[in-house]
Amino acid sequence: MCGITLVAGLALGGIYQLTKGPIEKAELAAQAEAYAAVCSDAESFDMDETLEAAVAALTAEDGTVADGQFGSVSYDSVYAALDGSGNKIGCVVNVTSKEGFGGDITISLGLDNEGTVTGMEFLTINETAGLGMRATEEDFRNQFVGDAAEQFELTKDAATSDTQIQALSGATITSKAVTNAVNAALYLVNSAAQ
Repeated sequence: MCGITLVAGLALGGIYQLTKGPIEKAELAAQAEAYAAVCSDAESFDMDETLEAAVAALTAEDGTVADGQFGSVSYDSVYAALDGSGNKIGCVVNVTSKEGFGGDITISLGLDNEGTVTGMEFLTINETAGLGMRATEEDFRNQFVGDAAEQFELTKDAATSDTQIQALSGATITSKAVTNAVNAALYLVNSAAQ
C-alpha cells in the first residue's frame, strides 16, 4: 500500500513539474493581453516606483488595503503604461478582492495620467454562471470606463450619475467585490498623486 502511495505521489510531482512552466507562461500571456486591453495606447509596461511606494504605504500587515474601507482587497502589482517614446501615459493596477461570491476576483484596471479609467479586465473570476459571471460582460465593465472618479458608488437602482455603478441583478456580492477592487485601485493612484 505504501508503495502505491509513493509511486502515485512521485507521478503527481512529476506532472506538476511538467505543467508548471506552461501554466506560468499562460498566466503571463493573459496578463499581457489584459494590460494591452485596459491601456490600448501603451506600447510597453514597466515598474513604477511611485506607485510601488504607495502600495507599501497603503498595505496593512495582513496584505489588505490598510484602512479596510474596500473590504478584503489587496494590491497585486502596478505598472506604468508607456508610449513608444517611453513617456508615462497612465498605469495598470492589478487588485484582488477576496469577497466574491465564488472566491477571489482579480481585476486589471487601466488609468490615464488624469485618473480616467481606460479599461477593466478580469484576471481571475469564478462566480455563478448567469449571475455573477455577467460581471465579465462589456455592459457591466464599461460602467467604469471613461470616468475620472475618486470612488464609484454601487446602486441597485439605475445609475443616475457617472460615478454610480448599477449592480448586477441577483449578483450584488459580485458587483460589490468588483466595485471595491476598482475603488481600491483608484485610491492607490490618487494617494500616489498627492
